[in-house]
Amino acid sequence: MSADGDQQHAERSAVVLYGSETGNAQEVAEELGRMAERLHFVTHVSELNAVKAESLSSYTLTIIVVSTTGQGDFPANARSFWKSLLLKRLPPDFLKGVNFILFGLGDSSYPKFNFASRKLYKRLLQLGANEVYNCGEADQRHPEGLEGTFFPWSETLRKRLLDKYPLPPGQQPIPDDVQLPPKWVLEERDEPTVPSEPEPVLHEAGHFDKGADKYPAHWRVDHDTRPLPNTITATLTENKRLTPPKHWQDVRHICLTVPEQIPYAPGDMISILPKNFASDVEELIDMMGWEEHADKPIKFAAGEGLRSKKDIPPPPIPYLADYPHLTLRTLLTDYLDIRAIPPRSFFLSISHYATDDYQKERLLEFLDPQYIDELWDYTTRPRRSILEVLQEFNSVKIPWQHALSVLPIFRGRQFSIASGGELKRTPDGKTKFELLIAIVKYQTVIKRIREGVCTRYLAVLRPGSTLRVQLQKGGLNPTLQQLTGSSVLIGPGTGIAPLRSMIWEKAALAKAYRAKHPGSEPPIGPTVLLFGARNRNADYFYEEEWRQLAESKVIDLTVLTAFSRDQRLKIYVQDRIRENYPLFFNLLHEQNGSVYICGSSGRMPQALREALIEAFQHPYKGQEGAVDRYSRQDAEKYLMEMEKVGRYKQETW
Repeated sequence: MSADGDQQHAERSAVVLYGSETGNAQEVAEELGRMAERLHFVTHVSELNAVKAESLSSYTLTIIVVSTTGQGDFPANARSFWKSLLLKRLPPDFLKGVNFILFGLGDSSYPKFNFASRKLYKRLLQLGANEVYNCGEADQRHPEGLEGTFFPWSETLRKRLLDKYPLPPGQQPIPDDVQLPPKWVLEERDEPTVPSEPEPVLHEAGHFDKGADKYPAHWRVDHDTRPLPNTITATLTENKRLTPPKHWQDVRHICLTVPEQIPYAPGDMISILPKNFASDVEELIDMMGWEEHADKPIKFAAGEGLRSKKDIPPPPIPYLADYPHLTLRTLLTDYLDIRAIPPRSFFLSISHYATDDYQKERLLEFLDPQYIDELWDYTTRPRRSILEVLQEFNSVKIPWQHALSVLPIFRGRQFSIASGGELKRTPDGKTKFELLIAIVKYQTVIKRIREGVCTRYLAVLRPGSTLRVQLQKGGLNPTLQQLTGSSVLIGPGTGIAPLRSMIWEKAALAKAYRAKHPGSEPPIGPTVLLFGARNRNADYFYEEEWRQLAESKVIDLTVLTAFSRDQRLKIYVQDRIRENYPLFFNLLHEQNGSVYICGSSGRMPQALREALIEAFQHPYKGQEGAVDRYSRQDAEKYLMEMEKVGRYKQETW
């Protein structure tokens, strides 16, 4: 390439930044990075916290992808960047010369839908940045998922970029059927074979005394020795099924302990990085023809796309850069998500390795905007995994060196902590984390059994196993004032987990007050727990606990239940609100109480919101001096004010 050509490329640069909690925003950012590369931008993809805002003007183009978490919050890997933009000393032209494009990811079942991207958008403009293209917003509730919004938005963006940043005469965009060189590849180490780490003890027939075995369905003992950053080693002490054996759903009460004293609060979460089963890994190795290289020591190496750069970004899994015990098999078992639902970009990646013309054509069809429905029907609707796609497109043979650039990296799965108060410690003083986890297993529209990658991993672990887990702050974040005040806790199904933590925390505060002030009642408001499930006999979680707490009067606890399948007419949690308008009006309006909603996203949060608005239109007439009847508009306004001050919080998944 001529010196002029090098200069042209140097002048045409793009930085693609993401704030991502579960990995979706990162996937979108990486796809936009590939688009920019195909338009001949020298491209760098990074999390938001890794860059300084003042450096953005050095790039031709800044693309930001950010998801919204919790109560309209930024993901953890974007918060310091956001805080840096809020400094009062920043002048109104601080970001002058920054040309930006913004795309937000959210879930419209949350009141503060795409709030993070909207806040960021306003602040960028306030600081003098220039918008190149209309901000896009994806909705997890869209019939075709995130792709349903992102796909058409990105197609129009590509045309806009070509118009605003035209290529020099004679240069064309790099077509999709031309492979971009991988930024990172795998290479064999010039060292002897890595000593294999001890294999997990598997539960084989006759290995355990089944008559005395408390955990007959748990066949694996695993000790997680992965060098995962910012994690603690926890021992699994209980893995107990709470639902009956013949019930449609397997729900587990899982206990983890650590010897250290680690503080945590209601709403906090435990993130667990799963592992793949050996049989799946072996199947992939056989399909791809990687047997010869599977157990040789390997390392990460910069690919052609990075070798000419001065500043090389870290590899996709930075903490493995110098890890001495890395083989292709361990990489596939412990770090790459081979059972994930493939994103659109995956089909483009593997099309370059298809040797059958018909299969290659089919793979490329999934990239065509007119076939977005087919892509959804093939991947997300039946929950088809990467492993299954590679089984069907059997002419695809990915070079083992490219596994890291083609297969997605495992993301930690987050589970709300269900323990609080006195349940946070074991009798011998260890820290205890209790989780309530539904094991994901169901049959799809194509009659295939689907299992959640992480819950499948957890479902077979025997007590005594150790896991590397990460403690994370949750989005509920109740203040001390909210914990001691009146509260309405609504948690259908496993949504009860973080609410249980709050209840036990509230009980601990009450006991501590009574110990300090004998004979005095603690200044702690009443709590209404609203629990919903299908059947009282099958999935009424922690029923005995609620009964004992209510009877002991440690706290003022009222439990309302809604079991939808126990009678001919289905009853849901929102129906219980409608049956008790005065109760909810009194707690939330007269006593300035707080609402916490946890559980499955979708219709449930909106149905509850509607029922609460109706409750505010029906004041508690039995109380002297009750307010006049609210209009619909006033009731909605009151609920929005609750959201604004943090008295209405939602954590759904």
